[in-house]
Order: sequence, then structure tokens, then C-alpha cells
Amino acid sequence: MTAALEIRGLHKSFGALAVTRDVNLTLERGARQALIGPNGAGKTTLVNLITGVLQPNSGQVLLDGEDITRLSQAKRTRRGIARTFQINQLFRGLTVLENVYLAVAERTGACNKLWRPAGAERAVIAEALAHLDSLRLADDALKLVRELPYGRLRLVEIAIALALRPKVLLLDEPAAGVPSSESHLILDVIAGLDPDIAILIIEHDMDVVFRVAKRITVLVQGAVLTDGTPAEIVADERVRAVYLGEEARHG
Repeated sequence: MTAALEIRGLHKSFGALAVTRDVNLTLERGARQALIGPNGAGKTTLVNLITGVLQPNSGQVLLDGEDITRLSQAKRTRRGIARTFQINQLFRGLTVLENVYLAVAERTGACNKLWRPAGAERAVIAEALAHLDSLRLADDALKLVRELPYGRLRLVEIAIALALRPKVLLLDEPAAGVPSSESHLILDVIAGLDPDIAILIIEHDMDVVFRVAKRITVLVQGAVLTDGTPAEIVADERVRAVYLGEEARHG
């Protein structure tokens, strides 16, 4: 079966500085995989290459076996790649429902019907509300985004990503900045996502990684150091030396 996402020999340099070095990575359909590595390992650069924010110097990005390396970020999103960000990029002056509505409208083409009031697109509203309900955000639907605590904002980001109906979902540090009292909400939501969606989580919090990921890829200085199950990663002395350290005890 064709992998949901496949990275082949991806290389990216800024002048003489190589930030992504011959990266190979496979994300199977329905995968729950983590990308970890020390600060400066090149994780965000790799995500930007996958999503089309950056173009590689060489290598390929394949989605469902189709080469999308030269497609724009918008076209990749329409093909089925969605992401959340380390720093949320929500419309803080709009309501939670309006934020998710815009994502659904963009995907369905309803955003092109500017001459019609938003309330006329009942199917779009219904779908947006369904996404909020599935993430336990229904009670926040009419609140302005800026009124929500940070943990709830992360859930809104995931709702927006899911509204795009992705085949591949990239979660960039979804628990970052979330109080420990609310982090379980993020983990519960991730655990309950559609099992057909391939998820790649980029995360520093190893508790989150070990609770979510079935497989882990370790990136160091722009290159893949190793790839394996959580148990294999914890037992790898190279990983302990460059990254896990005392955190390996959590395994």
C-alpha cells in the first residue's frame, strides 16, 4: 500500500549552511509518528519543506505516491496536508465558530460566494459546529478567540486543521505553552482523531511523545539519526547522548 507521505533524499541549504541533509521519512496511512530532536535540529525547516513554505534544493515530497515537491503551500493543503503551528495563527478578533467556518468555506469553495451572507451557508456552519463539538469546543463557539485560555486555542487550531479534511496532519508542538492541568485535553483529542489520518507530531515534551507516538524519528543537525519504536528509541545510546538524557527514564 502506498504511504500517506514519503520524503526522499530531501536537502535544503541556506548558502553554505545545510539545514536539511538527505532526509528520508515515511508516514504510513493512519500513522501516529513523532519527530524529535534537540533545538536547532531542523524540525521546523523539515515541516516547512513538507508543507511547501520552503522549496528543497533536492529531493522529493510524495503524498499518496504523487510527487508534490513543486506544488505551492495552498495546493498541498487542498491535496490533503494540514498543520498546526508552535505559535497559533488564529483570527483573534473573530469567534471560534467563525475561525472554523472560514476553514470549511475555503475547502468547499463557499468563500468564493462573497455576495451571500455567511448565514446562508448552512451546510458550512453545520460542519464547523460538528468539528467544534467533536473537540469539546461547542460551548466556546460564540466566544471571541482572544477570550479563550491557551489550551483551548490549541484545540481550535486542531479543529481548523481537521476542517480541511487532511490525509496528513502535522502537529507542531501542540502541547507547547499549555498548562499541565489542560494538557490531557490535547492528548485526549489526538487519541480520538480519525484513525485514517496520518499524524506527525513535532514535540519536545517526551511525555506527550511517548503517549501518542507508535514510531519516532530522531533528527539531529538536519539529518535523521535513527527511526524506531518508542522502546527502541529509549534504548538507543546515541539518542540518549544527543537528546533524551534523563528524560529517557519516562520510557
